[in-house]
Amino acid sequence: DLYRKVFVFRKDPSDAYVVLQAQLEQPLRNFTVCLRSYTDLSRPHSLFSYATKGQDNEILLFKPKPEEYRFYVGGKFVTFRVPEGRREWEHVCASWESSTGIAEFWLNGKPWPRKGLQRGYTVGATAAILLGQEQDSFGGGFDVYNSFSGELTDVYLWDAGLSPEKMRAAFLSLRLPPALLAWNSLSYQVKGDVVVKQRLRE
Repeated sequence: DLYRKVFVFRKDPSDAYVVLQAQLEQPLRNFTVCLRSYTDLSRPHSLFSYATKGQDNEILLFKPKPEEYRFYVGGKFVTFRVPEGRREWEHVCASWESSTGIAEFWLNGKPWPRKGLQRGYTVGATAAILLGQEQDSFGGGFDVYNSFSGELTDVYLWDAGLSPEKMRAAFLSLRLPPALLAWNSLSYQVKGDVVVKQRLRE
């Protein structure tokens, strides 16, 4: 149980990553991914990378610079411009709905204007899911200068879009619906220099 714990990616740049195991019964036509990160990186870095054999950026949360997040579905992306962080924890949730192609992005419990992305697309179910690196091939092909350095916690993946109330609940660490990936019952493997530690502050 990773309650009140974090993954610390100690090195910069780094070849370390964490592999997440999720039980996906079928391809995703809707999903929400949430996580909390704490870093002083100003270079590009990957937060959540979900690759299939046919598409390395099937789902990707990527931060090319401090004032920008990129959200990829099926190799295409939309950009969300954000205020430059004050070196504090940042909580992000991104959700996507195939039928409308609507991409939602929430930062610290607040929604950004919705954007259109990959309407009618289906996300493959046989996936390699990684924290800390961006996959350029299935389960590998890393560029260390896109690696994450810092702390990650509260990682979730749902096979549904979350309501605004649940998006805010995720930010506040309140009770959440059952998930494909849930921080409190995460199935994971650490590869390289990543340490599990207590969170320093709430």
